[in-house]
Amino acid sequence: MKSINFLEEHGVDISRVLELFGDVETYNETINEFLVGIHSKITKLISFFEKKDMNNYAIYVHSMKNDAKNFGFNELANIALEHEMKSKSGDYYYVASHINDLINETNKAILLIQDYMDSRQGSERANVSEMADEKDVYDKKTILVVDDSNIICNFVKRIFSDKYNVGMAGDGEEAIKIIKANQNNDFIETILLDLNMPKVDGFAVLEFMKSNNLFKKIPVSIISGDSSKETIDRAFTYDIVDMLEKPFNEQSVKMVIEKTLIYKDMNH
Repeated sequence: MKSINFLEEHGVDISRVLELFGDVETYNETINEFLVGIHSKITKLISFFEKKDMNNYAIYVHSMKNDAKNFGFNELANIALEHEMKSKSGDYYYVASHINDLINETNKAILLIQDYMDSRQGSERANVSEMADEKDVYDKKTILVVDDSNIICNFVKRIFSDKYNVGMAGDGEEAIKIIKANQNNDFIETILLDLNMPKVDGFAVLEFMKSNNLFKKIPVSIISGDSSKETIDRAFTYDIVDMLEKPFNEQSVKMVIEKTLIYKDMNH
């Protein structure tokens, strides 16, 4: 079992922690709430960033700043403070230029807490799994279909279920959550992504993939019922493999998926 010194050695401000929580036991009892909270908040922040919704972005990054400061993660708190100030002033350019700093520092905090908690005894360790739904973390090779209709997903299952698990996300926000939940494994083989979805669309997912340099690790082909030149041109500004146009059939789905899988093999 690692002591609180493990966190201090990795830059956590333990003196601040003890001032607030009083003792290590209380801190340990509540740190999992912080873990779950920052995981949820960074996902929402990415969504608000993709929508250019700086008002909600400022609200959530303010909350993240306070949580990080209270739990001794000063570097994360400082980065979040800068994002809070810039988003409140409507400086989208700054947020866009520095959002990777916030994401990377958040991921460092998550991994550090997981490492600390994973060394603790049974019931405490088990709580870490609450951070993400078990169904979102894959343990086998998976084709992820992102579409607000399950029609294409059923096509993919019919064709590839003997070789791959087939995952489903109903919108861009859910897709980003799944991608992040699997960022430390290599089980997402490819993504078939609809561009036109409610809530968070496919372009938000493409922007997330681009900002995190994920296209070679997880190749993407897109689905579009909008064949306008503007939409196609915009889609191909990203490093996508191919486009599946609606209406489609089983053969066209198979061809696009197989082409995308080949692309991954070529980059490994």
